[in-house]
Amino acid sequence: VQLQASGGGLVQAGGSLRLSCVTSGRTFSNYNMGWFRQAPGKEREFVGAIHWSGTSTNYADSVKGRFTISRDNAKNTVYLQMNSLKPDDTAVYYCATKRYGPTSAYDYEYPYWGQGTLVTVSS
Repeated sequence: VQLQASGGGLVQAGGSLRLSCVTSGRTFSNYNMGWFRQAPGKEREFVGAIHWSGTSTNYADSVKGRFTISRDNAKNTVYLQMNSLKPDDTAVYYCATKRYGPTSAYDYEYPYWGQGTLVTVSS
């Protein structure tokens, strides 16, 4: 299973970015997808996740109402739309995947990870 995250960059506070994560190597539609992030000097934290069916999502309180996760099973891709970005959102963003079951906010439950993409939000 391979995951490739992209779409990071430098954006001003209040701006938007959309991250993408393309997967390969297995049946994408059978897998839950999660987004995590790690800021400099901090531990990795949960951002949000989408159920393998696409019928439900959940988010960390810090991004709720600003970030939206969606998936396109035909393209084997999950997206993280980030709006109203804040300097505190600066981090390396990772996509991760786990098969079936419920989504999870715990990184240890995801066996497969992408390489990360850097998001920098300037004030």
